[in-house]
Amino acid sequence: MAHALREKAAISGVGDTAYTRGTTKSGLALQLEASLKAIEDAGLSPRDIDGVVPYFPGGGIAEDFIANLGLPDLTLSLFVPMGGATCVAAIQSAAMAVATGVCKNVLISVGRTGYSGARVSTRLQQFPQFALAAEFEAPIGMFAPAQLYAQGARRHMELYGTTARHFAEVAVKTREHAILNGNVVMNKPLTVEEHHASRMISDPFRLFDCSLESDGGAAIIVSAADRARDLKKPLVTIMGVAEGHPESPASIAQRPDLLDFGLTKASARGYAMAGVGPKDIDVAEIYDCFTFTVLRQLEILGFCKTGEGGPFVMDGRIGIGGELPINTHGGLLSQGHVVGLNHVIELTRQLRCEAGKAQVKEAEVGLVTGYGDMGDGSLAILRRAA
Repeated sequence: MAHALREKAAISGVGDTAYTRGTTKSGLALQLEASLKAIEDAGLSPRDIDGVVPYFPGGGIAEDFIANLGLPDLTLSLFVPMGGATCVAAIQSAAMAVATGVCKNVLISVGRTGYSGARVSTRLQQFPQFALAAEFEAPIGMFAPAQLYAQGARRHMELYGTTARHFAEVAVKTREHAILNGNVVMNKPLTVEEHHASRMISDPFRLFDCSLESDGGAAIIVSAADRARDLKKPLVTIMGVAEGHPESPASIAQRPDLLDFGLTKASARGYAMAGVGPKDIDVAEIYDCFTFTVLRQLEILGFCKTGEGGPFVMDGRIGIGGELPINTHGGLLSQGHVVGLNHVIELTRQLRCEAGKAQVKEAEVGLVTGYGDMGDGSLAILRRAA
């Protein structure tokens, strides 16, 4: 029996700003700019938006959107505080809202000044769940995400023989895809040698293993699928969507398994709702805060066995034209860091056949993930409808 939420909602509009390193705009201004583009892309007007999910804590609350966009009848506003898992998890809330008739069109937006304003390590300390991290990780000097997540990367290397060469493959392929995109921060080729020569950030992560600090805005519109069919762009439905939280969600050091992410729980639920499996996926946009998290998520998602993520990404498998093209826009590693909403935008464009030089041939079903805080996970599976 099909899940009650399967394909009841759709991504009807997407929009983003230029991705830069340096801006005079606020996070709210970037959200509003991207939101207007997403609304126009859907063929809607601001008056049609009756739900908003702004990024927390990226600036902007419901009243800001009402005042600046002129939303006359907002019926839903909420925050989803899951760090990098936020945007994909928010799709679940938006899909439930439009499928049940609470809303017609829900706006999900991010505006981030990660380069010009507060950096990720600063934002990390703002969340209440990090009280436990302050007890166990902070006393030994572990504050920044690179320090926190390096533990799992090193563990994977020791257990399974994963190497820096495997990490480099993710960084290099992602950069190749970014150059095809155009609207990116990093637009020069990257070699394996340059990856290996880049400075160490937190062993085993080097500079090019880490996502960008950048500025930019992104937004999507989630609409009821039956309504979206009559809108401006080709229909991209939400087949499955889920979120999951790891054991010991506030402290990696206290987790029974350093390599167990919340995606382990989310992926099973997402696949089940969608009625598909890994072999049905044509293109995947994998949250890439670090190169290692891409490898581990590919394992969790069932594209390869645990411990085989490193070898899996080699030999062109994750490139355009490969067995599983990933992060075809450049991702957080090379396009820009807007908490992964750019991943959702790229997947939507892929399924609409609007991805330009980075277009994956005959892409029909795609997957996008989120990874946040101490390992929260989210997953959405989208399909181009006939």
